[in-house]
Amino acid sequence: MPALTTTSDGFLLHGEPLRIISGAMHYFRVHPDQWADRLRKARLMGLNTVETYVPWNAHQPDPDGPLVLDGILDLPRYLSLAKAEGLHVLLRPGPFICAEWDGGGLPSWLTSDPDIRLRSSDPRFTDAIDRYLDALIPPLLPHMAAAGGPVIAVQVENEYGAYGKDAAYLEHLRTGLRSRGVEELLFTCDQADPAHLTAGSLPDTLVTGTFGSRIESSLATLRAHLPEGPLMCTEFWIGWFDHWGEPHHVRDAADAAADLDRLLTAGASVNIYMFHGGTNFGFTNGANHDHAYAPVVTSYDYDAPLAESGDPGSKYHAFREVIARHAPVPDEPVPAPAPKLPPTTVELDRRAPFLPYAAGLPGAVRSEHPLTFDDLGQRSGYVLYRTTLPASGDGLLHFEGGVGDRAQVFVDGAPAGVLEHERHEEALHVRSPRTGAILDVLVEHMGGVNYGPRIGSPKGLLGRVAFQGAALRGWDCHPVALDDPAPPLAARDVVEAAGPAFHRGVFEVAAPADAFLALPGWTKGQAWINGFHLGRYWNRGPQRTLYVPGPVLRPGANDLVLLELHGATGRHAHLTDTPDLGWVKP
Repeated sequence: MPALTTTSDGFLLHGEPLRIISGAMHYFRVHPDQWADRLRKARLMGLNTVETYVPWNAHQPDPDGPLVLDGILDLPRYLSLAKAEGLHVLLRPGPFICAEWDGGGLPSWLTSDPDIRLRSSDPRFTDAIDRYLDALIPPLLPHMAAAGGPVIAVQVENEYGAYGKDAAYLEHLRTGLRSRGVEELLFTCDQADPAHLTAGSLPDTLVTGTFGSRIESSLATLRAHLPEGPLMCTEFWIGWFDHWGEPHHVRDAADAAADLDRLLTAGASVNIYMFHGGTNFGFTNGANHDHAYAPVVTSYDYDAPLAESGDPGSKYHAFREVIARHAPVPDEPVPAPAPKLPPTTVELDRRAPFLPYAAGLPGAVRSEHPLTFDDLGQRSGYVLYRTTLPASGDGLLHFEGGVGDRAQVFVDGAPAGVLEHERHEEALHVRSPRTGAILDVLVEHMGGVNYGPRIGSPKGLLGRVAFQGAALRGWDCHPVALDDPAPPLAARDVVEAAGPAFHRGVFEVAAPADAFLALPGWTKGQAWINGFHLGRYWNRGPQRTLYVPGPVLRPGANDLVLLELHGATGRHAHLTDTPDLGWVKP
């Protein structure tokens, strides 16, 4: 029997009434040395539970390799810390998670097969899930409530009613969890829409809703579908995520707090999405694709009660006051903002051109026509495509099928233009200075679609390429993963040249603390500090700074490396004590 059970209108935990007041915090978006701090702040806001997704593609990047459960992916350690803080856990293992995460958490080695019907009872899909659960569940069983652990409930799939109607698939997942020893309460979640709730629910599995406003009508819709049992909003949206080139989203704290009060006054349980958003470090951000491709920014601040840097914001205080009207709140002071690094300027005085670096990496593949990222087994990062132009003169360079997601074109090393998937661009006028001129096309994977039918959309050059109407043949395809970039940056910069390049600077730190990396004058690229991949920057905005977790820094000398894809107006970066997530829509 599960530790958490339901009554006609609520929950019992070990036979005692429990109102779940939870907040979402994804361990994989927070530096592991900061997990304990964030969990403590969750308890101090009045939460008794935290919720997290589990990203399949991060834990199993190789179908034949071991499950990754260390560092920022050490889920067992995270669960142990939650228990030590006295918090329960809602676990949402997918397999699909959405979460504005690359590919919605589905591994690229799976989504690259166009014949597999994703999120369905297609045996090729469910067999892969079974192998994943065989590896994932055993190390988590000691952390289930049945074994004295903090996990009191486990979700089956994720908002499936918005995607499909394959009841056999949902039943396969439910049975798969039970057969592997998961005894805890199982639940589904769907948007508060009758059709979604019907398609996404299962018999003998708690139905919950997702919504951020219209509390009374949303709860009424949920109650109409669930005549008896606890009402729960599994995702109470109190902010939103950002796309590159769009405004930064915020929600008024008083407005969100009033809706939280309505939820709790109605007797419902709640999971605040997000309590603490964190960061899409590295290449982990997702993308949406409705009318156009729209990649998500590096920050996942979400305008949450706890900011990206872990500091309490206006919602933290407002929500704490609301929760105190309905449940006990610890009689301890609200945490103060964490110390920040003093403002520091970094001179990036060493440089190495990127295209020769990329062309010199092992693993290049020769092909008659360009290969996609999937063809090359490339999960993220970049691919450099190289061939020669058969004639001189001006002409149209046409990319059949377009690019995924952003392509920079160079002729004999000189920048010739940019094509972007989100702008549906497929052609570019270029000038070939000679017969046999070298054509380089550097394609950037900007994030896998995380929602809807376009999950698994290919990346790279998506078809044949022609110049002056003639197909270009004989391509060298160079994958550039940048998992651990080691560019030749030892020599001091002497000559400035055009084109993408690595830039390196060294700066001193007396006492490590959180900071924000500001890059005025720089255009677009990636940033690392001491080998830790902070993520993508882009002057298109809205995000203007990258969060630097204090544990990334060390006393003494620290290394900053930028991969700048275009160019900069200066040679300096700045570590500041204030974030800048961009402009807000009036």
